[in-house]
Amino acid sequence: MFVPTGETPPPFKGYTLILPAVSVGNVGQLATDLIISTLQLAKVGHFHTDALIPMVGNNPYATSSENAKELSTNAEVYCSKELKLAVLQIRAPILQAKTKEFRKTIVSWIKSSGFSRTVLLSSSHAYQRDDQQMQGTSLRFLLSPKLEQEASQRIKELEWREMEKVSAFPGISDSEKKLYIPGGGITRALYNDCCNEDIPMAVLLTFCSEGDNIPDAFALANYLNDWLHLLSTPADRSPQWNVPASWKLLFGNGIPPAIF
Repeated sequence: MFVPTGETPPPFKGYTLILPAVSVGNVGQLATDLIISTLQLAKVGHFHTDALIPMVGNNPYATSSENAKELSTNAEVYCSKELKLAVLQIRAPILQAKTKEFRKTIVSWIKSSGFSRTVLLSSSHAYQRDDQQMQGTSLRFLLSPKLEQEASQRIKELEWREMEKVSAFPGISDSEKKLYIPGGGITRALYNDCCNEDIPMAVLLTFCSEGDNIPDAFALANYLNDWLHLLSTPADRSPQWNVPASWKLLFGNGIPPAIF
C-alpha cells in the first residue's frame, strides 16, 4: 500500500513510473539510484508491505550532514512534477512466499494511480544466454501490447533489440519458444501481469554477471535516457549522472594494510 508523505497523495495521473526489479547484480536498483540522485527527485511517500524484507537506513542521497540523518526504508517513491515522473526505489529482496502478493500490489497501484506508462529496469544472467543473445549489445527491451501502439515507432528509430524468446525444449525441439529471464526476479511475471491487465509497460534490461555492476547501471540508465530524454545532453556526449553518496559503501572498506 502506498503511503504518501503529506496529507494528500500526489496526482500521478499521466506520469511515467520507473521502478527496478530486484535482479542479478542489482543493476536496476543502481540505475534507479542514478536517476533519483541526478534529477534530485523529492520523496513523496513509501510502500507499506510485508512482502519485502524490513530494513531502515540513512538517506542514500544525502548532500549534507543535515539531510544525511533522514531515514529511508525498503520501498520509497520519489517524484518530479515538472517531468511528470515518479520513481519507486526497492531496496530489499522480495520474500519468496509473497512475490505474487507483491506483484498484485504493484499492479493495483499502477492502475489506481493512472500512470501513462511504466518502465521496469532489470537484468539477467549473462552466462545463461543462448547463441542469438550473445550477438551485439547486451541491452534488451520488451513492450506490452498496450505500450507497443504508442512507442514502437520510437523504439524502431533507436534500433533496439527486443528480448529474444528461447526454445522451451533446447536440443529436442525449437518449435516452441518462451520468454526466459534467468536472474530477473519478478521481471517476467510482472511483465505478463501488465500484459494481461492491459497496462502500458516497458522492460529495459541488460545481461550481466555478479560483481562490480556500476558500469552496467550506467549503461542501463543511458539506455533509458535515449528513449525518455530525462537528461538533456548534446548528441555527441553521454549523460552526466550524479553518483549518490551511498555508493561509497557498495564494497565496504578497503583491505587493511596491517594484514600484509
